[in-house]
Amino acid sequence: MTTGPDRAPAPSGVRVQRALAHAGIASRRRADDLVAAGRVRVNGRVAVVGETVDPDRDEITVDGTPIIRTRGETWLVMHKPAGVLTTARDERGATRKTVFDLVPPAMRLPGLRYVGRLDYMTEGVLLLTTDGVAAHRLTHPSHAVPRTYVATVQGNAILAAREFRRGIKLADGIVRPRDVTVQPAGNRRWEIELTITEGRTHEVRRACEAANLGVERLVRTRFGPIELGTLPAGAVRPLTAAERRLVALQQ
Repeated sequence: MTTGPDRAPAPSGVRVQRALAHAGIASRRRADDLVAAGRVRVNGRVAVVGETVDPDRDEITVDGTPIIRTRGETWLVMHKPAGVLTTARDERGATRKTVFDLVPPAMRLPGLRYVGRLDYMTEGVLLLTTDGVAAHRLTHPSHAVPRTYVATVQGNAILAAREFRRGIKLADGIVRPRDVTVQPAGNRRWEIELTITEGRTHEVRRACEAANLGVERLVRTRFGPIELGTLPAGAVRPLTAAERRLVALQQ
């Protein structure tokens, strides 16, 4: 029996507009419009309506922001600036900016939540994830996940560091940082770096106040294995595969 000509293999993957829809970026129709407007790129080149992509291998961006696939849980890290609320909305009904206002639309997936609140004026590392179970584990005191803060202070920081090492008594317990270092910051100011594991509300600010230090600036430089690094204030990025593995080890 004769056989017909060999058929070309069907292309793998999905059409680019479907990949956008599956990632929660937009409806299928709206995704068509984004592609047609030249706002979508695949591996750096402008996408064409109807082209096939592999969401697991191709880098797909919308207005320069990588799309986050819904397969598996999403993990992001933000450099939270001062003057931004760590909440979904301003409970006062005002128009103060929240951390979710800083998340690019392509990354705002259903169920995204923050891991470990930072107060209004505190800056630095803030993790966000769609994995609610992991978020709870990372913030529960029993897991003792370390957080490192750098406080720019006025006062006798050398004496305060000694007090921190002995343990500072607060109304809700004793704060005894895992590590404490101090260095001069000029103009009679000091930078004191504290690594804590308790995660109480306003813990570092209250501990500094109890040690007679005036806090001018407070930055969380590390949460667990995730470091702030050179991420600019207000910027958000996905965790790398290596960082996700390190976070999993903390749970």
